[in-house]
Amino acid sequence: MSITAERKTALIQEYATKEGDTGSPEVQVSILSERIRNLTDHLSTHKKDFHSRRGLLVLVGQRRRLLDYLKRNDHGRYATLIQRLGLRR
Repeated sequence: MSITAERKTALIQEYATKEGDTGSPEVQVSILSERIRNLTDHLSTHKKDFHSRRGLLVLVGQRRRLLDYLKRNDHGRYATLIQRLGLRR
């Protein structure tokens, strides 16, 4: 269910705004989106796993807050990020 260290490193390199960047909203949202995708796949086969479902809702809320922050402060970066990640909003 969790992402591997190699995948996390690849996401950081792909979405980093500068060298060594791990805390920017783009990187955080991309990692959260990967974890959300993994949990969604897990829940499609394990329909009664309510503990993981709650974790998924927490991750979705956290991603939503980060996206709202980014939209409020820099709409251009927000639009670019959701287009790159393929998110609906």
